[in-house]
This record gives sequence, C-alpha cells and structure tokens, in this order.
Amino acid sequence: MTGPRPAAPDGDAERAAPRRGRLGRWRDQALALGWLVVVWNLLWGEVSWANLAGGLLVGGGVLLFFPLPAVTFAGRLRVRALVVFAVRFGVELVSASLHVARIAVQPGYRPRGAIIGVRLRVRTDLNLALTAEAVSLVPGTLILEVDRDSGTLYLHVLDTHGSAQLSIVRERTLAVERRVVRAVGSDAELRLVETDPVEKGTLP
Repeated sequence: MTGPRPAAPDGDAERAAPRRGRLGRWRDQALALGWLVVVWNLLWGEVSWANLAGGLLVGGGVLLFFPLPAVTFAGRLRVRALVVFAVRFGVELVSASLHVARIAVQPGYRPRGAIIGVRLRVRTDLNLALTAEAVSLVPGTLILEVDRDSGTLYLHVLDTHGSAQLSIVRERTLAVERRVVRAVGSDAELRLVETDPVEKGTLP
C-alpha cells in the first residue's frame, strides 16, 4: 500500500509570478504610452502620422527619463463606453470652444473666474490622471492642482456667475469621471460611481 504522494514543488508557481509581474509592468507601460500619444495628438489638434510618431518619441522619453510611480491597471476596457466617452468629449470640446470664442470677441465683457475643488469617488492614480486630463483639455477649465491623498481636483473655471454654475461645473467633472470609469474602470469602481448619491442630477 502506497502512501499519499508528496505535494508537487511550487517552483513553477514561483517562477511564473515574476513573469506575470513583468508582463503587468509592460502592459501598464504600453497603456501609459498609448494615453500619452492620444494626449499629444489632442494638444496638436489633429491626428497625423507625424503627430503619432512625435507622440511615441515624446511619450517614450517621458517614461524613460521621468519614470512615474507604478500605476496598476485593474480594470477592463469597454469599447462601447469608450466610444460614448469619445463622443461626449468631442461635443463638450466644441461647445466649450464656441463659448470661449464668444467671450473673446464680445465687446466689454469681462469673464469672472473661480477656483473650486472636486473630490472624485475613485482615488486611484490612473483615474485621477485620466479625469484631470479630460477636464483640462476642454477650453474654459484648467487643473491647478491634484491632491492625491484625498482624490481632489482643483479647477480654475474661466466664466462663472454664482454658486449654481459652480455646481454645474462640479457635476460635469464627476460625469467625466463616471464616463472614464465606465470605459476603463474595474467592476468595483463602476459600482462605486454608479451608486454614489452625489451623482444624482448629473448628466450621464
């Protein structure tokens, strides 16, 4: 009668763990480079082969010479939500550009600026970065500071009159965060932004 077989050595699992870690780091670097290329093209205002190549060079240089803390991507890409995010971002970009252009050409009009803080629901580095980039690329709003510990974005708003408009800006910022999480967030993050009562009255 033979006794129980000894447990298989876990050397394979130990060797697989570093490989998974390296693959995860390469994946995160690739995602970061992709977003930097997207931002580079948005800043230039057009997508072209020259801008794509320039974005790859600049993004690669940023990641090589100015390494940021590791940002783990724990979510998943949702194509439909990503398309919705892109469409809504384009609409807001055009609308805000027309508003800023009207302010620039309107005789005697003096816009009244304000600074507000908006605390996000998902406080990961990735969500803070993506939401801050999406908000600051829309004319009329500018990110002044990001409080990483509390997950708060401090925005300068170009033209606002009264607390009601500040509330609208805050709701729009939270709506941008929700669309970002819908596009690339994890299931747990998605549940957080969908069920948070602060979202009531916010446009989707």
